Amino acid sequence: MANEACADIAVIGLAVMGQNLILNMNDHGFVVCAFNRTVRKVHDFLANEAKGTKIVGAHSLEEMVPMLKKPRRVMMLVKAGSAVDAFIDKLVPLLSPGDIIIDGGNSEYRDSNRRMKALKEKGLLFVGSGVSGGEDGARYGPSLMPGGAPEAWPHIKGIFQSISAKADNEPCCDWVGEEGAGHFVKMVHNGIEYGDMQLICEAYHLMKNTLGMTPPEMSKVFEEWNKGELDSFLIEITKDILAFKDDSGEYLVEKIRDSAGQKGTGKWTAISALEYGMPVTLIGESVFARCLSALKDERVNASSQLEGPSSSKYTGDKTEFIEHIRKALYASKIVSYAQGFMLMREAAKEFKWHLNYGSIALMWRGGCIIRSRFLGNIKDAFVKNPDLKNLLLDDFFKKEIAKCQDSWRKVVAAGATLGVPTPAFSTALAFYDGYRSAMLPANLIQAQRDYFGAHTYELLSEPGKFHHTNWTGHGGNVSSTTYQA
Repeated sequence: MANEACADIAVIGLAVMGQNLILNMNDHGFVVCAFNRTVRKVHDFLANEAKGTKIVGAHSLEEMVPMLKKPRRVMMLVKAGSAVDAFIDKLVPLLSPGDIIIDGGNSEYRDSNRRMKALKEKGLLFVGSGVSGGEDGARYGPSLMPGGAPEAWPHIKGIFQSISAKADNEPCCDWVGEEGAGHFVKMVHNGIEYGDMQLICEAYHLMKNTLGMTPPEMSKVFEEWNKGELDSFLIEITKDILAFKDDSGEYLVEKIRDSAGQKGTGKWTAISALEYGMPVTLIGESVFARCLSALKDERVNASSQLEGPSSSKYTGDKTEFIEHIRKALYASKIVSYAQGFMLMREAAKEFKWHLNYGSIALMWRGGCIIRSRFLGNIKDAFVKNPDLKNLLLDDFFKKEIAKCQDSWRKVVAAGATLGVPTPAFSTALAFYDGYRSAMLPANLIQAQRDYFGAHTYELLSEPGKFHHTNWTGHGGNVSSTTYQA
């Protein structure tokens, strides 16, 4: 283990993601100093995976810091929460003003807001960076979403853009924005990932239950879909999963227990949507669908007691219905991304972040889990109009939804009629219909609120002016204060 200032960056945390990112950095000519709380892991890594490379190791943080070129760059890939704060507390006394601490874990964005402010007071630069793409992405090119102290970006740009995935020769990494913006954008990415996965599962459920299709038949459908507008990482892996046989020669997917796990980032996205009053309904439904799947024992019991429709079999043209499902999936996916960008826009307003939505779409075009063909169209939409209020109002997406909506409605109706749940397809369509409605029934809600709680209402002819009506003739004329919840 060397001592002189030879390393371009240090990486703390030698789990799979950490190791793979270090090897990726080494491939691109950067000298990396590896450190892990359990020092034996450093020895094992240098003796095995990192053997024959320029990667160096450190026994302690005190040994690691002098090995770094200035400004020193330290990247942590440790579990979100207290572990990140613990390492920051240990690093602060060892670093000098202008040095950079990077958190590459799945941290909550408010923690990154707090950490950046605290470190700024100590003269240190903090970066909270989303890293997406899993083990493979980390090794061969992830999508990286850095945010935090803008002064840090020139010093990490070369490393980050070199190791990131490339789409049309452009790096899937750019500066996102201030404070916790990088982690917020990664959180929304993960929320959209939840939505994409649920939409694909609903397409699978419809084909399996209403059309009686086998896993290899469905695999072929997903293979076809991946050649067109739905071309994406998740469609590609779904094709592989459905075709996969276990050692006994049977399709493995049919043997997997239908109870989905979650790590929390989808839930965080849904909570943020509620907090900022944004109707990110599809991601919310995707989280609830996982919660419902987790009630496996209750569902098994209910399945023998609760009645559904007399038949769950689709009797129309099979090929035509598969095409309807494809279009429903595509239209719902557009809505999901539109909702995700609505949430990012609202957070940017709340925290005064300067987000570049076109470059965020570009960052997601390669390396990450939601990478898909139409992210290029999202980038084009924001390049054409940086102030675009909603993706659904862009000419390209308007036309795409118009082409799909008849099929979309048929699929949602068929799901309801045949008793196959389609929460994500249904909520996407409900959002679309709500968003395109000049008039919604919220006027009645306002009347009800005023009736029982004197909460007041505005008139269409006098927006901004609040009124209270004595609806019963025996109430008072005092109204409650107006507020937004």
